[in-house]
Amino acid sequence: MINDKYLLKISFSFYKRYVPVLVFLSCLLQLSAQEKPILQTSVDTTSIKIGEQVQWTVTVEVDTTAQVIFPEGQTFSPLETVEAFATDTTRKKDRLTLQKIYALTQFDSGAYKLPSQRIEINGTGYMTDSMLINVATVPVDTLNQKMYDIKPIINVEKSNTEILKFILYGILILLLLGGMFYWFVLRKKPLTEEEKVALLPPYDRAILELKRLENSKYLIQDEYKEYYSELTTIVRSYLEEDVHVTALESTTGQLIEKLELLKDAGELNLDDDTIKQFQQILQTADLVKFARNKPSTQVAEQDRKLVEQIVEKTHEALPEPTEEELLEQAEYQEELERKQKKKKIILGIASLVALLLVATTIAGIKFGFGYVKDTVLGHPTMELLEGDWVRSSYGFPPIELETPEVMVRQEVKLPPEAKAAIADIQAFTYSSQIGLFSVAATSITLNDPNAEPDFDKTIEQILSNFEAQGAKNIITKQEEFSTISGVTGVKVFGSGKFSTPKVTESLDGKYTVLLFGGKGFQQYVILTWLEDDDYAQEIVDRILASVEVKTEV
Repeated sequence: MINDKYLLKISFSFYKRYVPVLVFLSCLLQLSAQEKPILQTSVDTTSIKIGEQVQWTVTVEVDTTAQVIFPEGQTFSPLETVEAFATDTTRKKDRLTLQKIYALTQFDSGAYKLPSQRIEINGTGYMTDSMLINVATVPVDTLNQKMYDIKPIINVEKSNTEILKFILYGILILLLLGGMFYWFVLRKKPLTEEEKVALLPPYDRAILELKRLENSKYLIQDEYKEYYSELTTIVRSYLEEDVHVTALESTTGQLIEKLELLKDAGELNLDDDTIKQFQQILQTADLVKFARNKPSTQVAEQDRKLVEQIVEKTHEALPEPTEEELLEQAEYQEELERKQKKKKIILGIASLVALLLVATTIAGIKFGFGYVKDTVLGHPTMELLEGDWVRSSYGFPPIELETPEVMVRQEVKLPPEAKAAIADIQAFTYSSQIGLFSVAATSITLNDPNAEPDFDKTIEQILSNFEAQGAKNIITKQEEFSTISGVTGVKVFGSGKFSTPKVTESLDGKYTVLLFGGKGFQQYVILTWLEDDDYAQEIVDRILASVEVKTEV
């Protein structure tokens, strides 16, 4: 009879030997249950006319958990992508069928290979089959239709829309500044009560202020010090303005002495009783302000009435002003008005300057002070960068790129020694009238259709042309360059001292040359710009990102 320990030992040995094998077989069965993806491609036609579209369809059948990534962008070069339609999804049990349609076209006749495309499924790339698309030219009836030569390039006047927009903005800003200047400077503002009182003659102003003091609450609120301070200030200010004595800065004794001197000199016809009453009121005010004396309410009110009588008597005692004094007063008032007007103008100009400084500071912090300065004063390459850009093809084989201005065809005369190798050369350039910025595109067709382009010789010739135009200390670097569609070429770039027509001294500049080519042809793009011109650098980066070339003639 087998005991329990022996059975347990056999069971453990079986588990240790065969269970891993069973697990491995189970994993194999699960992997075999997931079918491989099925990939199919097709086109609705392989022959189109120039400008017509061909629809390329790719169908992928995968599991429901699979992740599929279709090609995006201009990956069908030399064919151009017109539209990528939305993915059509169909589900059947545990399988998904994804269908993606692309509309492609071409605007040059010839036979073009639709390149193999990469479909990524669960991180693994699957390549489609390539196809040949024939693009036929549109037949032209040369018998009934007359043929004409290509018209020469003509200069087209630029639209005045931008200029009119800047003029309109300038007018609006001027109107705004003019309105602010009128509102804050030239406009006659309504006078406040204090300003109206200040414009009254000294006597009328003193009587009005004494009436206000009578209706004040100083005595009710037991504020005798404030009451007498205002009372003496009113009468002292009147005497200083109308009698022309320094009353505000004089002590009681000094002020009484000055009034007596004026009386003795015949310039002020006051009796002795009036001067003595005035002296007593000033002494009472001094006791209230400095000795904290507190007279009765009746005495305080009586003192105010006496001051009012003193002001009236003093006004009556003053001699009538002569014609010369009246003229001097009129001139004085005119001078005051001129000073006030000048003060307003200075204040208005200072306000406008402060407003402009604040606006400039805010704009400088937000956009940069260099950008604000260039916006106000103007900058040639900044205007190019922010203008209306043009995307076009130049030459044959075509070079397609985006530029701030349309490049103009240049007449190129080949020397006799070059005609043996070059069948045709088409050059297009644009150069800024100010600064160093320029862009050029050149396409060369060789006589030998099987000849390979000599990039080294072309680079040497371009650098020689730079030196012939006055360039010095040229530094050269070289690397590979790829367009968005994947066409590879050579990029030669560097810096040096360049000369410009309107500047006597050489300027620090940069250059970039892109070279492409194949059997029987060569293409290159040349860019030059000032080293410290950030706007030109942005233009160059945008142009380089837009370059596209054809890989087949």
